[in-house]
Amino acid sequence: MENLEGLEGLDGLIEQAPEFFMTYGLKALAAIVIFIIGKYFAGVAKRLTIKVLNSRKVDATVVSFVANLAWALVFVFTIIATLGQVGVQTASLVAVIGAAGLAVGLALQGSLSNFASGVLMVLFRPCRVGDFIEAAGVAGVVDEITIFSTRLRTGDNKVIIAPNSAIMNGTITNYSALEKRRIDLTIGVSYTADIAVTKKVIADVLDSNQSVLKDPGYTIGLAELADSSINFVVRPWVSTGDYWPTRFELLEQIKNALDAAEIEIPFPQMDLHVKEVPAK
Repeated sequence: MENLEGLEGLDGLIEQAPEFFMTYGLKALAAIVIFIIGKYFAGVAKRLTIKVLNSRKVDATVVSFVANLAWALVFVFTIIATLGQVGVQTASLVAVIGAAGLAVGLALQGSLSNFASGVLMVLFRPCRVGDFIEAAGVAGVVDEITIFSTRLRTGDNKVIIAPNSAIMNGTITNYSALEKRRIDLTIGVSYTADIAVTKKVIADVLDSNQSVLKDPGYTIGLAELADSSINFVVRPWVSTGDYWPTRFELLEQIKNALDAAEIEIPFPQMDLHVKEVPAK
């Protein structure tokens, strides 16, 4: 009798299998399709946002941030629609998320802080994509500002991912914000050198360099009577993009010009006086 009852139960399951697969299989298939299509449209929304904002010549920093935000919003709606298709009550899900919002917020304080800092960076623009900055203990060119982090590229081509909150909560030094920068050089010459001649030699180098700006003018002044040399400060202005190439050029040109004028650039030295000790 038990065997007969088992067979009857198995027959019942076999009979219900088509109905089961028709009901839940189609829902699962529809959920997969919704997820794939939604993920595709998330990418489309991101690319379309970038295209529209670029056509309006919006700043690259804003374009990157808004595009990532658009992708995230579409993807979240896709997840909710997928869960609703498989039978999850989305209204209940939203209620649960709302009830758990405080706990989630406490658990994700860092992420929420990074998101808020990202919004502030887009609104106030302390730096933009392409700027060379020093912040959060690192320095590099800003490649991208995302929802939670900022991507920096260093001079030796390393990638640094810095949290947005670490950047906004600290001091930001933006070397690319203004069109002009001043080069500060210290040139030391021998005490035997003529001050007026030395200043003229340095001035001739600055006047002949095409990258040195005429407005504002440069400064050459005697700054210090040091232990082994008299030190001049040399402060020309250049375009921001020409800062490092011009700095390297000026150091080389000033050294060659001083050598040609037979003006010595001394190295640190010390005079040692040996005092004779009388024999016992």
